[in-house]
Amino acid sequence: MWEYIYVVLNLDVTKKFFKKMKENIMKISRLTFVIILAGFISCAVMDKTAQKSETSLPTGLMCELMEYPEKTIITDSSPEFCWVVNSALKDDFQSAFQILLASSMENLNNDIGDMWDTEKIKSVESINVEYKGKPLLSNTSYFWKVRTWNKNNEVSPYSSTQHFRTGTIDREYSTARYPLEKNENKPVRIVNKGKGHYFIDFGRAAFGTVKLTLTSPSIKQKVEVHLGEVPAGKNSINRNPGGSRRYRKIVLSLEEGTHNYVVPITPDKRNTREGAIIMPEEIGEVMPFRYCEIINCPGELEESMVRQVMVNYPFNYNASRFTSSNKVLNDVWELCKYSIKATSFCGVYVDGDRERIPYEADAYINQLCHYSVDREFTMARYTHEYLITHPTWPTEWILHSILMAWADYQYTGNTESIEKYYEDLKAKTLLSLEREDGLISVQTGRVTDEVLKSIHFAGELKDLVDWPHGDILGLKGGYGETDGFEFKPINTVVNAFHYQALVLMSQIAMALNETEDYNYFRERAELVKKSINEKLFDTTCGIYVDGEGSTHTSLHANMFPLAFGVVPEEHKQKIADFIKTRGMACSVYGSQYLLESLYEANEDDYALSLLTSTSERSWAHMIYDVGTTITLEAWDNRFKPNQDWNHAWGAAPANIIPRFLMGVQPIEPGFRKIQIKPQVGSLKSGTLVLPTIRGTLYVHFEKVENDSFSLKIQIPTNTIAKVYIPKLGIDNSVVVMDGVPREGIMEKNFVVLDNIGSGEHQFKRYR
Repeated sequence: MWEYIYVVLNLDVTKKFFKKMKENIMKISRLTFVIILAGFISCAVMDKTAQKSETSLPTGLMCELMEYPEKTIITDSSPEFCWVVNSALKDDFQSAFQILLASSMENLNNDIGDMWDTEKIKSVESINVEYKGKPLLSNTSYFWKVRTWNKNNEVSPYSSTQHFRTGTIDREYSTARYPLEKNENKPVRIVNKGKGHYFIDFGRAAFGTVKLTLTSPSIKQKVEVHLGEVPAGKNSINRNPGGSRRYRKIVLSLEEGTHNYVVPITPDKRNTREGAIIMPEEIGEVMPFRYCEIINCPGELEESMVRQVMVNYPFNYNASRFTSSNKVLNDVWELCKYSIKATSFCGVYVDGDRERIPYEADAYINQLCHYSVDREFTMARYTHEYLITHPTWPTEWILHSILMAWADYQYTGNTESIEKYYEDLKAKTLLSLEREDGLISVQTGRVTDEVLKSIHFAGELKDLVDWPHGDILGLKGGYGETDGFEFKPINTVVNAFHYQALVLMSQIAMALNETEDYNYFRERAELVKKSINEKLFDTTCGIYVDGEGSTHTSLHANMFPLAFGVVPEEHKQKIADFIKTRGMACSVYGSQYLLESLYEANEDDYALSLLTSTSERSWAHMIYDVGTTITLEAWDNRFKPNQDWNHAWGAAPANIIPRFLMGVQPIEPGFRKIQIKPQVGSLKSGTLVLPTIRGTLYVHFEKVENDSFSLKIQIPTNTIAKVYIPKLGIDNSVVVMDGVPREGIMEKNFVVLDNIGSGEHQFKRYR
């Protein structure tokens, strides 16, 4: 009987204690025993209930991919809901769920889903669950919560409540967005430079303005406010920074007495013209600045009297974390992560402050970085959909739309956007420009008005490869970011992108059950791959030339085919060896694909050397030498004289570190299955906290030369993982997982363990 009580109650006491009770049972009255037993039962029930409340409560609720839908309005008549399943059990998953949606908080508190009560639905789905209740009314508040059942059919408590409000209900598809936020930052340093003259450093650049609290003895006293990004010495602002670096002088007229003043920013003609994203009236104009100088300040300026008013899209800075044994890498991560927050000031991904125009390639890098640092998907989706109908001129940028669409689907698991824009995406593969061999060109007379209309573009398409080219902007001495690329009508870089677009378009077709299209796009992709390798590959040198009829071989003509899987296995090492001879002979944009190509070729040591380089073409140069706190548009002013200091397309490490160095990517859309494939090079240790739509993923590794590798992971409930452990030059495929030897599968430089369930796991491999 005692053993039965122990098992049923699962009390945190030992059998020895029960044995002692059994020995003394005759010494106590039956009533006393019942009281003791009842106390244990009560404690056990309370303990188990508390534990279930703590570990099983669904969290991270989303409506229309938004954690805080109450900040905006929902216009979809059938919004979709997501939540994070939590469990203390290893290998657990959701077996069922119940959603309650109510028209009042009172009803929901009483567990009355008067609008929608799903009752218990047997399903593993915890993302993109479509509303199927009573018709939602316009301009109305609603409240919802959810509970889940685990693999043992044990039910969780209900989640906390999420509130959302509808606008005008419209069955037309649209992506909901948050309004922009304003946050106030304190100065990190104030220097008194003389009577009424102060220099203020806010520590980081931000888009916004300055708020001052000043006391004036008389009316209309004039105060000069100087704002800028670039310092001149230690305690001054560079008032002529050049290029698109920002400086502004604003004169304030004070009122008598103490008042708060928000410094008005005058618009810049370049970034408020047609095509630019205009700031909302309720936010007002902004500019990027880190430093402020105040001249003719009335009285002493104290820290509490001055604030940097930062404007950005809602951003959870604590959602992600990365740290490693390499300080430079840590600083690079922080620079790039902050850049994603700081450059969100328009609510749309733009090319920094120079033009404030969305561009597809800029936005794609921004998108991948945003997914890697915050559990936020709406800004990326809105920007992508905006660019569908507002495309820009580079040929490769049109093709980037398919890359953006696929990334959206992979990270959200949501098909609404790709379904809505499916025909547009098909046109943006540029199949209409193909020759019989599948290769495309914008210079062979195939760009007709009909083609331009199908991609929503009015203008001239031009191949870009990289930017800037060496013959613009007054660049001398061969400077430019194309590694001497020779432009030919049939361009190797453009056709590598074309191949990638076709591959991803076939996957999009499959996701939408467009079987005929899936087969067609897959076949066209194989034809393009075959033609690239037959017509653009120099068999003598074993590397790719820049285009049909070219004898020049550039970094770009080789890194893009390698990054996109064009290169046959037998040529990969030769291509990688060539790429390594070129260094960082590309722009900050090109570095995204250079690093992807290196990780594709298992050149993680060399990739790490680029990420941690302190040369002029490096992120460390931006931090330590230039002094920027947001990634630059170019490696240095001399590579692009008109560059700005706030360009998210230079923030590639924010996604490269989580996706390739730490190796975390979705295998199945919406992170139903996760790849964890660390390629750490000579790095000794690293820790990543990565937000996903299904919950937060934790990865930590430690490496001792080539002698041992240990990996600790925490996988969100309701997911599984495919885990790669470095071989370390060992022939056997045994990995110690959670203290038990496991037989894996040898795959190139890794031992692979598949279908690893949720929870915490530890892997070790020794030489």
